[in-house]
Amino acid sequence: MAEKGELLLALEQIEKDKKIRKEDILAVIENALVSAYKKHVGKNVNVEAKVDPESGEMAASVVKTVVKDVANALLEISVAEAKKLGLPHEPGSQVKISLDTQDFSRIAAQTAKQVIVQKIRESERDALYEEMSKKVGQIINGVIYRIANKNIIVDIGKTEGILPANEQIFKEKFVIGQHIRAVITKVDRNAKGPAIVLSRASGELVKRLFELEVPEIYEKIVETVNIVREPGMRTKVAVISHNPKVDPVGACVGIKGARVKPIIDELKGERIDLIPFSEDPTKYIAAALAPAKTLAVTVLSQEEKQAEVTVSDDMLSLAIGKSGHNVRLAAKLTGWHIDVKSEGQKKHESEQKNEKENVALEKLEGLSEKTVALLAQAGFTNIEKLASLSADDLTTLPGIGPKTAEKIIESAQKALAE
Repeated sequence: MAEKGELLLALEQIEKDKKIRKEDILAVIENALVSAYKKHVGKNVNVEAKVDPESGEMAASVVKTVVKDVANALLEISVAEAKKLGLPHEPGSQVKISLDTQDFSRIAAQTAKQVIVQKIRESERDALYEEMSKKVGQIINGVIYRIANKNIIVDIGKTEGILPANEQIFKEKFVIGQHIRAVITKVDRNAKGPAIVLSRASGELVKRLFELEVPEIYEKIVETVNIVREPGMRTKVAVISHNPKVDPVGACVGIKGARVKPIIDELKGERIDLIPFSEDPTKYIAAALAPAKTLAVTVLSQEEKQAEVTVSDDMLSLAIGKSGHNVRLAAKLTGWHIDVKSEGQKKHESEQKNEKENVALEKLEGLSEKTVALLAQAGFTNIEKLASLSADDLTTLPGIGPKTAEKIIESAQKALAE
């Protein structure tokens, strides 16, 4: 076998380095030969070109139809001419006439070079897109080299990423040349290469930072169940341990805060609440309102996921947070609608309710003040409930006999009917 020419050696190197198949480049060169010849003699000519995949030698030929009388010299050849060239000369036969490629190989080479360079660029863009697409959700380190309309352009090595204004933390300030960490949230195809969108406001950034700082999370002993953020203000992270001997919150905080502190520093002092996840909604909600301590959590509706939380009077502002951000994040974290009330508010509501119910009892016809007082003292203040009771239910109360009991029930039923 003859030694391979420079062309094939170059193509094999391109195939190895740029992942473009040699056959595809040979097809490009063949098309370039055809195009170059057509420019040389006219676009209506029928030309075939071939590059030997073993030797790299180029060959081209014009395809013509044998006819008795030639009407179009570009597409037809006479019987006599075909016979003279030693080609099949039956009328209607297709014959191939070899061409001297030296006449147009220079043009072909230039065309092929341009197409190959374009293919290499496309291949590099595709390879870079595939590489970066696999990094969505990962943290990257980069250097800021341009700021345009509040959008930050970051050099991340092989390409650049954009940190849009809405993915930045509002209180952070950046300068050109500054090193920055961000998470890749999206990679789109673009004519100039992959368009990479970065974020510092995403909860995914916090998740990845914890993976870097907490070995138990990286090893999946501790898992982050959910993360919610108000960037620059507060983040709540729900964690669970798959090992009963490992405290998930303690593992994330570290000794004297050694693990969580670098994350807080990276987020420029953003508060981070680590919440132990629980299947019990009352425990989960109570923990989610940290740093506030709760007195009671009452589930109002399991189906609609509504809960009421009672806190001490001095904890109310802490539980709600500035502009309501603490209770808002707790609701996002747990998936529950949370209504926070202080002890004072609850007491006031209870007093108002009792007053309304007592007023309602007093409006029942035929009942003495003594009977009303007995009912209120025993907690029978709901007229609907009274109307549904039997006399036996009420005669258990001291001072209420069967006749009085019946009178109470009749009066309640009459009040409901009005």
